[in-house]
Amino acid sequence: MAKRKRAEGATVTGSNATDLAPSKKARGTVALDSKSPSQPQQRQKSPTKTQPKPESKSQSQSQSQVQHFTTDGGLTLQIVTGSYDRVLHGILATVTPEGKVEFADTFLFNAHPSAIRCVALSPPTNPAPGQDQKVLLASGSTDPKVNIYTLSAHPPKRREKDEMSSAGLRPILENSKNRELGAYNPHDSTVTKLVFPTRSKLISSSEDSTISVAKTRNWETMSTIKVPIPKAQGRPSGDTAPLGGSPAGVNDFAVHPSMKLLISVSKGERCIRLWNLLTGKKAAVLNFGREMLQEIGEGKHSTGEGRQVAWGATAESEEFAVGFDRDIVVFGMDSLPRCRVMPDARTKIHHMEYISVDDVSETTLIAVSTEDGRILFCSTREEDLTRPPSSKSKEQKLPVAKLVAQIGGKEAGVTGRIKDFNVVRVEEQSQTVFYLVGGSSDGKVRLWKVGAKELLSRTQEATAGKPDKQTEPEASAAAPQVGNLLGAYETNNRITCTAAFAMIPRPDGVGESDDEMDDLEEETEDNSSDDGDEGGKDE
Repeated sequence: MAKRKRAEGATVTGSNATDLAPSKKARGTVALDSKSPSQPQQRQKSPTKTQPKPESKSQSQSQSQVQHFTTDGGLTLQIVTGSYDRVLHGILATVTPEGKVEFADTFLFNAHPSAIRCVALSPPTNPAPGQDQKVLLASGSTDPKVNIYTLSAHPPKRREKDEMSSAGLRPILENSKNRELGAYNPHDSTVTKLVFPTRSKLISSSEDSTISVAKTRNWETMSTIKVPIPKAQGRPSGDTAPLGGSPAGVNDFAVHPSMKLLISVSKGERCIRLWNLLTGKKAAVLNFGREMLQEIGEGKHSTGEGRQVAWGATAESEEFAVGFDRDIVVFGMDSLPRCRVMPDARTKIHHMEYISVDDVSETTLIAVSTEDGRILFCSTREEDLTRPPSSKSKEQKLPVAKLVAQIGGKEAGVTGRIKDFNVVRVEEQSQTVFYLVGGSSDGKVRLWKVGAKELLSRTQEATAGKPDKQTEPEASAAAPQVGNLLGAYETNNRITCTAAFAMIPRPDGVGESDDEMDDLEEETEDNSSDDGDEGGKDE
């Protein structure tokens, strides 16, 4: 393979290394956004005894990681947390029009025999007359099994008997339609990430260096991407690889909005790999340069591997971000590093996500959760980048993104690390509002409400108040606080991952009659059998 140096911080290899944009002429049978002709499917390597029930043939349109929802009254959020304690905890957060929130437990699934690593929620099913909409929930752990659950997309109906359950120490609002479907084994090792790009597909990655694409209709594997296992180059501190082996496995992956490309980062590799989802083959490899790694704190004694990846876009063009241990580097679609995100490397990064603040001005911010209990909002637009002064040493060459605002932190009374967070975009009274659900390792789930106008105004103020691009970024300067903390809920579990979606109000004429009739029929059969037994005894 020919190798060509594109910049001081990156090296690209591969036939398609000149551009990471998806090709319009690509064709194949594994596309996630097109219907492929039926072909014989290969059976899974080690299926479990229980298999998920097949889903309906209706497929929903693809959606971004940030959910869009419209409401005029109260809002109900379904929150799911995974933990080191092997428990999937479902929480209902009901937000009133006055801005108050009430939490209630809705389910507890003893999902896995070991710590839960990741969870994912699918888009809801298409609305149908007289039928409830449902959402798929997938969970992955240090075991190779992926558990599948079905959740109701509608909030449960409150009854008089629920008042008795709310009188206890922990309010309970159970939804009888939240059920376990089964499990399947697409991998041979720890599952590291799960994503539903569409309702009909589930993509999973594992420490066995594979990325699997499965159908949710029959849970058969459509395609398996095999990531190369890196060669052993010493053993860093804290390495858990077996004797004679090397750290391997996919850390994270991200699917392009076109559903044709996928980028991934793996253990022991100082590069990012681009995959063609239409063919399941490698498209390009972007190697991280030594100078760039040293600038972001990944020196000689660090692994230099990417921990997270995410696709994003600004008003200028598309981009993707690669998260490391203590910093984030943003690359353009030309494979060149554009900037780094964190103003300093004093805290560890746990999760990052792009948020579209305003569709008209195409304002996009990248949100980052940190070890010290903050969620930072940074702008990566060209006019917001702070470049190092010309007199600076050669060690710093990348510009720094503008820190616009933050929520949480020591000033707000949040000191524990935010392990994961989710963003739900809601249209309330012709205004865009973001609900941020953050899960901390201390077991608390916090719910913030941030207005899009507030974030947009902070971004404009940061841009207007910037005197010169050739200035040194102030690492010690604290960003202004935005939004309001609506409430916090103690789960009594050490949270590792979270997922959330806005529940859809139940349409008129659709009730909980299905499950109620099933329960009524079961009770009737039990009563009739009991009567028959008693009658036999009397005779």
